[in-house]
Amino acid sequence: MKTTKIILISLLCFGIFSCANKTSNQEDKDIQKETTSTEDIGGYPWDIPQTKPDRPLSTANERLYDRYMAPRPQDNELFSQFRYTELEGFDYNEGDGTISRRDPSKIIKENGKYYMWYTYRNTVKSPVGFTRAHLATDVIPSTDWDLCDIWYATSNDGFTWEEQGPAIKRPKKPALGWRSVTTTDILKWEGKYYLYFQAFNEASGTKGDHCPVAAAYADSPDGPWTIIDQEIIPNGEPGTWDQYSIHDPYPLVYKGKIYIYYKAAYGVRPEYLVAAGLAIADSPLGPFKKHPLNPLFNSGHETALFPFKEGIAAIITRDGNENSTIQYAPDGVSFDIASVTALLPFAAGAYIPDAFNSNGNGRGITWGISHFTGSQGGNKRKYSFLSRFDCDLSLDLDDPEMKNTRLYLDTDVFFSRKLSKNQLERINNKN
Repeated sequence: MKTTKIILISLLCFGIFSCANKTSNQEDKDIQKETTSTEDIGGYPWDIPQTKPDRPLSTANERLYDRYMAPRPQDNELFSQFRYTELEGFDYNEGDGTISRRDPSKIIKENGKYYMWYTYRNTVKSPVGFTRAHLATDVIPSTDWDLCDIWYATSNDGFTWEEQGPAIKRPKKPALGWRSVTTTDILKWEGKYYLYFQAFNEASGTKGDHCPVAAAYADSPDGPWTIIDQEIIPNGEPGTWDQYSIHDPYPLVYKGKIYIYYKAAYGVRPEYLVAAGLAIADSPLGPFKKHPLNPLFNSGHETALFPFKEGIAAIITRDGNENSTIQYAPDGVSFDIASVTALLPFAAGAYIPDAFNSNGNGRGITWGISHFTGSQGGNKRKYSFLSRFDCDLSLDLDDPEMKNTRLYLDTDVFFSRKLSKNQLERINNKN
């Protein structure tokens, strides 16, 4: 009898569950039918599809799926905000403009420490200015990057640094770079280390910002460094975009070859453009062959790139129509916009653990060093100083704060962008 009751109760419960389940399924079908009918009449889905929907789309929404890695920036691995932190361990002579540190290299980790190299200037006076280069002397610089050497520093945590001194000093005249050696970057290849840098034989601003790329090598990141007194990447032929300058050499190892991305400014000032190209070699000292599609970018002031997935990603800071973007090329050549963001680092030198061995599986970046140029402490003399930036452009990090698209700044930042004297006069005259 008890068994019969249990069976009846079970059947009754099953029947109720079945009816409820059928009702639930029918409601789901009705909702699905309603959603489908909405799509049929042209309505875009309320729940944003992660993959491109099979329906007509506006040009903007076509870009959303064809250009970016995800329709929401929060899901886009190549979108990030940037946070900045002052560094410990560097002295700037109370900000009087006589000491400057700028253009940090990418960061590598060796011997349990982080290493970076950078442009270092310590002069008796601050620079006279690019347009007043004729007033520069053997001890007074024309620009912030004139009369410079290449120094390096190490750190255990990326926040506090210990300056180690010069890595490459200016050679004696007339050797390549006798006037200034600047804007260096590091390559590790088959157990040796290579620094590539700009080598000036005249004060910047004398004719322009003209210089080629030189190099040095060592068996240790601490040196000593042997300078190669020859152009590693020569200037372009007369009339070509890079005829006067090869700046910001930035080496990566990609597809078993050495890729050096570099920038050049071309066109007549002040309406000139700045963009980056690429030179490729089988060995660190070349010969380097420039890519036939150069320049590969149409914007960007400094070159800052890193392996990402099967290709290369680039931070495009300042200058050009596509400034303030992060771009990506699956082949390291054909770059397209992957995200648009703000407050990108100047002259970014990121910590890139797989810069020389990504093998088509680049993981991205989370922090690095950049520079700011300005004045501090009540001084009006401008100089450059190093700072740390953090971001989430990594496949191995999930930081929602870095993915927030809303950027709130103190009003002082906005009001610092005042109208110039000429603008005020124009407005007052019009009124």
